[in-house]
Amino acid sequence: MRLAFDYQAFHMQSYGGVSRYFARLAQCLLDSDHEVGIFAPIHRNNYLGDLPQGVVHGRQMRRYPPRVARLLGAYNRLLARHTMAQWEPSLVHETYYSSKPVLKSKPAVVTVFDMIHELFPADFPAHDGTSLHKRMAVERADHVICISESTRKDLIRLFGVPEQKTSVVLLGFDPSMTFQHEPAYRTPSGRPFILYVGQRGGYKNFGGLLTALGSSARLRNDFDIVAFGGGPFTQNESSLITATGLSAERVFQIGGDDNFLNRLYGAAKVFVYPSLYEGFGIPPLEAMAHGCPVVCSNTSSLPEVVGNTAELFDPDVDDALRGAIETVAYSDDAWARLRLLGYERVRQFSWQKCAAETQQIYKGLI
Repeated sequence: MRLAFDYQAFHMQSYGGVSRYFARLAQCLLDSDHEVGIFAPIHRNNYLGDLPQGVVHGRQMRRYPPRVARLLGAYNRLLARHTMAQWEPSLVHETYYSSKPVLKSKPAVVTVFDMIHELFPADFPAHDGTSLHKRMAVERADHVICISESTRKDLIRLFGVPEQKTSVVLLGFDPSMTFQHEPAYRTPSGRPFILYVGQRGGYKNFGGLLTALGSSARLRNDFDIVAFGGGPFTQNESSLITATGLSAERVFQIGGDDNFLNRLYGAAKVFVYPSLYEGFGIPPLEAMAHGCPVVCSNTSSLPEVVGNTAELFDPDVDDALRGAIETVAYSDDAWARLRLLGYERVRQFSWQKCAAETQQIYKGLI
């Protein structure tokens, strides 16, 4: 098969889960002796540099001047359509949600990663067009891949997509890439710490985590809190830290690269993922790969991802999060059990499996 991927994800992201998914998928398909072309005339993506020469039809511009980003998008679309048509693929896998196809004459597949824009519209600007473009992309696609059964059910329910037009293909994971020989991270106080990773607004429920930690005198006294990524704390977050009884000197926001994040996973006492909704959820697997026990909510796709290898809690039940953290943090048996189970869990997710299931979907369309 000659398989084409369009420019969208690689135009949008230097790094990120969506573009990493397509880059890993492309490499595994190449390893299975398929011809793969990625048509991203001017992109900003760093993952594409790891692919063999000749796969990427385009060149990297590491930073787009803000005023030309939209123009570059239009340019990418026009040139990608032209060069892709000349390449004559068997099928096109669109890498994000577009109102129009890049190539009309070939079967098209689109992957839906979550239904966050539809379920939590208040968390996004009123002019955000993601949901509209997603609906249009899904309606015209020949097949839709969802990255979890939870996402698939939400897609069918919210968009009315025929069930037979959808499939579930779970994401892969690269546990071998997470380990670096770096010294363990220590907070300035030297205390053990509880780790949170990623954006913190809205459905991510970081406020719920602060409230849970602040409601426990033991947790307040015994642990620091480290929030990785997501930018500096907002004024509202700083106020909430104080209002919940936590000490601002013991709650840290830290940025850094993947290697630094790996050090945090390896040193944390507990990783907490309190999100109200996730299309899949890679961070719990990252934590498990480093032997860090996971506490996460029992909503959406997360039970599919973590199985019985995390301490689950119901975010709609008062004190459930606090109790879950205390269970893991203060029980050597529970901590050791989740640590061992986590190592086993991450082995169930591979990009090779993801690619094998995806290519079966392709074969059914050609």
